[in-house]
Amino acid sequence: MKNPFRLPWRRAAESEPVRETKSTSGFIAIAQDGRAHWTGRSYAALAREGFMRNPVAHRAVRLISEAAASVPLLLYEGTEERTQHPLLALMARPNGRMAGVDFLETLYGHLLLSGNAYVDGTGIGGDLRELHLLRPDRVRVLEGRDGWPEAYEYRVGNLVRRIPAGEDGLLHLRLFHPLDDHLGFPPLAAAQMALDLSNAAATWNKALLDNSARPSGALVYQPKEGGNLSADQYDRLKSELDEGYSGPMRAGRPLLLEGGLDWKAMGLSPKDMDFVEAKNGAARDIALAFGVPPMLLGIPGDNTYANYQEANRAFYRLTVLPMIFRTFGALSGWLAGRIGEDVKLVPDLDQVTGLTGERSEVWARMKDADFLSDAEKRQAVGY
Repeated sequence: MKNPFRLPWRRAAESEPVRETKSTSGFIAIAQDGRAHWTGRSYAALAREGFMRNPVAHRAVRLISEAAASVPLLLYEGTEERTQHPLLALMARPNGRMAGVDFLETLYGHLLLSGNAYVDGTGIGGDLRELHLLRPDRVRVLEGRDGWPEAYEYRVGNLVRRIPAGEDGLLHLRLFHPLDDHLGFPPLAAAQMALDLSNAAATWNKALLDNSARPSGALVYQPKEGGNLSADQYDRLKSELDEGYSGPMRAGRPLLLEGGLDWKAMGLSPKDMDFVEAKNGAARDIALAFGVPPMLLGIPGDNTYANYQEANRAFYRLTVLPMIFRTFGALSGWLAGRIGEDVKLVPDLDQVTGLTGERSEVWARMKDADFLSDAEKRQAVGY
């Protein structure tokens, strides 16, 4: 029984026969996606896609953090060097779970992957007993009415802890960020495109190898003897092509063709695309963002340095030492405020293996400088 309350234009549309359109000319269906997909810039995304997945980023972070953490430190109280001090013992064993080298290596790793590092001190009364590092993605800056940080919120699961800012609270170390007043900018974020290019090249190359290294292409239809495709056939063919043969995980999958269809290879082979050079170029960009000479990461094609020794010296002078001075300067000011003493932490440059040649030259120059007193010579070489 017909429903008398149906709308008249709806009845007309339902009674109208389905029109079938024919395609009388050839077409080309290209299996590709022209949009680029980029990794996020959060700490978790950069740590996962960079440090945990990309060998170049992993080695660059480890190289910087291990080199910086291995440099011995000296403590000065005023202008006098102290070989025995509670802060030296604290830095040698910041807490029950970490040694001093492990503590500094983790701190530098947080700075490189997040642009931020957070140090929390605990003690009894005014006696500072332990230093702990807080994971950057678990810390949130709380601004006051004046726009400056007044506290930090540390969240682990359902546990939320509020830590005040300042000398008696949390120490926040951050790298320069031109667009953020409170958070730092990680070096790996500047190499985000190179990082994604390197990971995508490896993924695509692996997918091609899994499918006999067959390149992608286009499906061409040429009508023969008046043959043509209906709209449904056209849409079904495109959807099957997209679902069954598009994407890196389906690269090179064999294609079954019927009459009138022809496959034209359009994608470049790994040799034509030069995957090796593309990956090396991306690796050089990642190394550049971290300030690591590509030679130290085993990347070929860069002959900027005459030899490995010069590259290692430049690495320490331009990358490792600036990070050490920045970190020790912030730690010194914060620790001095916590214990109420005029103390300063400085690196022992004579113990830096990458600067042995430079330090020997400095000692030789000071030895021949007859116009300087012994005290001035000692001050010039850092003693």
